[in-house]
Order: sequence, then C-alpha cells, then structure tokens
Amino acid sequence: MSISLADIQAAAGRLKGLAVETPLIESPALNERLGGRVFLKPETLQRAGAFKFRGAYNRLSQLSEDEKKRGVVAFSSGNHAQGVALAAKLVGCPALIVMPSDSPAVKVEGTKSFGAEIRFYDRFTEDRVAIADQIAAERGCVVVPSYDDPHIIAGQGTLGIEIVEQARAKGVELDRVLSPVGGGGLIAGTSTAVKALSPATEVWGAEPASFDETRRSLESGRRETIDKNARSICDALLTPTPGELTWPINQKTLTGIAAVTDAEVAEAMRYAFSVLKLVVEPGGCVALTAALTGKVDLKGKTAAIVLSGGNVDPGLFARVLGGQI
Repeated sequence: MSISLADIQAAAGRLKGLAVETPLIESPALNERLGGRVFLKPETLQRAGAFKFRGAYNRLSQLSEDEKKRGVVAFSSGNHAQGVALAAKLVGCPALIVMPSDSPAVKVEGTKSFGAEIRFYDRFTEDRVAIADQIAAERGCVVVPSYDDPHIIAGQGTLGIEIVEQARAKGVELDRVLSPVGGGGLIAGTSTAVKALSPATEVWGAEPASFDETRRSLESGRRETIDKNARSICDALLTPTPGELTWPINQKTLTGIAAVTDAEVAEAMRYAFSVLKLVVEPGGCVALTAALTGKVDLKGKTAAIVLSGGNVDPGLFARVLGGQI
C-alpha cells in the first residue's frame, strides 16, 4: 500500500491547530562545524515530546464512534505510547499500551499522565505484537501499530511538508533531509512528502549501528532482521526488522542510511546540550550524529536534520553529560 502526498495533506488538515508546527531553526555554530547551511527540526517541542503524536492523532481521529467506545491498544517503548495516550484522551477513547519493562521511566510516567493503562512485557523474551493482538481479541479494541499503518505514516509525513515549506519561506531549497529510522514510519512519511514537493532533495536516514536493519536491507534488497542479542541506548529505535508497509516506501525514496554507534550518539547529545542548548533523547539524535560524524556529509550543502524526540531518562542523560557513555 502506497502513501500519497494527498494522504499526508489530509492528515495535516486533521492535525491543524492540534499538533505543534515545530520551527525550522538554524545555528551558526552548527553551520560552521559542518561547513554547510543546516536547519534543525526539533520535534522535541511536539506534544508529548516527540513526532509520534502526529501519526497517532491522524489514526485515532478517524475511528468510528463504536471503535472509540471499544478503545485502542498499542505497543511502544514510549514515544508512540505517549502519542497514542494523548490522542486517545483528545478523541475520548480508552487506551492500553504494551510497553517494555525497561522503558525509560520518563516515558512510562508520561504515558500514565495522559490516562492510558499500561501492560509491561519483556522485550527480549516476549512478542509485543502477539500480546497486543491477544488484548484486542479479548477486549474488541483497535490495534494501533507504531509505524506499519498507512494513517500513522501519513501523519508522520506532515513533518516533511512542514520542512519543505518552512525552508522555502526562508528562501532556500534543501539538498538533503536527514531523519532517524526505527520501524521506518517517520522517514517513510517524511520522504514521501519531501520527494513529492522537492524531487531533487535527497532523503537520508540514520540508525543505531546495532539496529541497522534498514541500512542492511537497502544493501541486500530484502528486509533484514536484527540479532536478538543486540543492545543500544537508542530505546526509541529498537525495531527488529523494517515494516511491511514502510520498507517498500523507504527502498524507493531513500538515498542512503548511516549507522552510528552509541558512543557517537552520546557525543552528539552532549553537543546538542552544550552548543545548541537542546535536550534530545538518544534515538532522536541519530540523524544529528550522522551529520556530526561526517557519515552523511553536509559540507557545501543546505540540509534539514530531524530531532525526533526529547524524552530522555534523567538518569541516562546525567550519565551521557558526565561522559560515562
């Protein structure tokens, strides 16, 4: 199933006045460091602290009255959880979120604060999809996937529309857009919008080196999977394989993907905090990491980098700032 610009524009209409149109900001220090003109799209300022609210609200706003009564179930390490919980609160339906037991406390508390019920599971021994499906069967509720859903992808794509329009309002055309990649919903929606509005703009992804399933999939031409023993501090991006819907979109629209290490991500988080004065969670910082390490070269380029979320656990952030990671 493909996602069109019209789908994304329709999502933008539903989100108008509800989602934050996050700004496109520029840092002279970052421009000097990278040797280009670079804009940042801080979805850290989005409702619930990450881009996920866009897709979640676009999906839940289209539920029937009967579906709203029965409620929704979603699975997420935290950002989609909070996005769905907030969207459910806004449309008036109950939400249950299946979350890993090792989810950052800040994301668990955020999810609870919007009124959602939480069911914890072990991400290394249990299947979150099977758990959600069982709950849906028992309760008759609607499953809201974190990325493999056309309405979710379209909602995330509104970010791409904003990037292109905001750049043009500044009088520039973008050579490259960089975005984090987990299950691929954000970059699938964003790349669809960007390529439709600005075909010459390259779209690049960034992934944790130990969870680089989309990068390897682009190389092999088929959906690759992650070693079950893989670990990363980028909790928002720990997906086992590219999505069935997101993969063919990304295979078609992406120029390439960079893989970054946890140590490199931690250094980028420190740079974002000390130089840019921004708090960015590990998964939200991988695209900036790719630029800072030169794995995606922006010298002489005009580019936009997506900072996809800012829901970092305070304890982890303290260790990062202290140079312990």
